[in-house]
Amino acid sequence: MAQSPPTYDLVMLLDSQVEEEARAKILADTREAIAAKGELVRDDDWGGRLLAYPIERKADAEYHLLQFHANTPELLGELNRTLRITDGIMRFRIVKLEPGTPEAPDMRAGAGGAHTRHAETPPSAPPAETPPADTPPEVLPEVAVGESA
Repeated sequence: MAQSPPTYDLVMLLDSQVEEEARAKILADTREAIAAKGELVRDDDWGGRLLAYPIERKADAEYHLLQFHANTPELLGELNRTLRITDGIMRFRIVKLEPGTPEAPDMRAGAGGAHTRHAETPPSAPPAETPPADTPPEVLPEVAVGESA
């Protein structure tokens, strides 16, 4: 029984200040390279997002996820080299997915299936009562080190 080729995730952060035509060409060239030596499985445009920290003094980028099967190991080296020297790509990462990895969530802006993390707000507790300023502090029993109270 023949195994299917491994699946890879390629996440690219494109410089949003670069012209739209240049960003479209970067994506088209990447898709062509994948199609020549593999199979493009998924192509998601996650849109513009703020960065967690500035990269090259830029605060936002255009995110893209490409999932693909690599039929030859040369494809990974070719993509790595090409994406590293291409102007307009701020960051990229190629990750081999383990079998059984769940599908990537729909991260497009405004997508109903987008998974966003919200910090849980603890239930509001009543404000702690502060004793008046002239109240003496509580006296705690003295306990020697190693003893229990």
